[in-house]
Amino acid sequence: MDYHMIDTHVHLWDVDRLDYPWLNGLPALNRSYVLDDFDEDTRGYEVKGFVFIECTGAMDDRISQDELEWITELANRDERIRGIVAHASLEKGEAVHGLLTWLAERPLVKGVRRLLQGEPDVEFCLRPGFVEGVQKLAEFGLTFDACIYHFQLESLIRLVDRCPRVLFVLDHIGKPAIRDGQLDPWREHIRALASLPNVVCKLSGVLTEADHDTWTIEQVMPYLEHAVEVFGPDRIMFGGDWPVLRLAGTYSEWMELVIRLAHSLSEQDRDKLFSSNAERVYRLTA
Repeated sequence: MDYHMIDTHVHLWDVDRLDYPWLNGLPALNRSYVLDDFDEDTRGYEVKGFVFIECTGAMDDRISQDELEWITELANRDERIRGIVAHASLEKGEAVHGLLTWLAERPLVKGVRRLLQGEPDVEFCLRPGFVEGVQKLAEFGLTFDACIYHFQLESLIRLVDRCPRVLFVLDHIGKPAIRDGQLDPWREHIRALASLPNVVCKLSGVLTEADHDTWTIEQVMPYLEHAVEVFGPDRIMFGGDWPVLRLAGTYSEWMELVIRLAHSLSEQDRDKLFSSNAERVYRLTA
């Protein structure tokens, strides 16, 4: 690849600096993953910039603020960190206004993610407080990264419809049930979501939804191809989901799969997938 590439989904964590309780159940990832590790795993690919995605999974906004301050320190030393998607407890509704004000005052913060995938109530995102919190993002020009499983897509569609002024970023193509070989009803729900103009889709986090040990390109590709078809070249972005990706494959394996997918796109549309859409959606500057 001889053109500018931006990875829209990179995690970094330092277990000596912050607490990540969710890592206790994932021994393969339960250590620090910092910039030197990222450099090692992405060797051979020209990652000119990336967007850091929150990874504390915290319900405590103070912990997330500590994470943001740490990543900002790193960004002051490494210009590749072009943007941050921070955690905020949006379910607080009006009470989250102060935190969003604080986040919006930090130029690197481009959006907010409040993890939904672990909520037992599939309609959690439709609770009045949460809807109000998401709607508030428009006041600050912040995007919302939606990280959900496929069975939460119907609720997300309703949330997006209620928040027309907010730009949504669907993480990991909605986490379809790839390991079970289920295309439907994910396929129909993704098409319905893509019909709403204020949603873009990250091609990321796909291998970890397949069988970590036995996945094949033939199993994974139909899901990626469908996402590209329904969202179109103007609303797709490349994401590595590193280092979570390591549970199922290497950065090189994922890159080669996405490059293979991109062969069907024009040069201009490949540039959109790998960089210019990211710059537009997350309002990235050099």
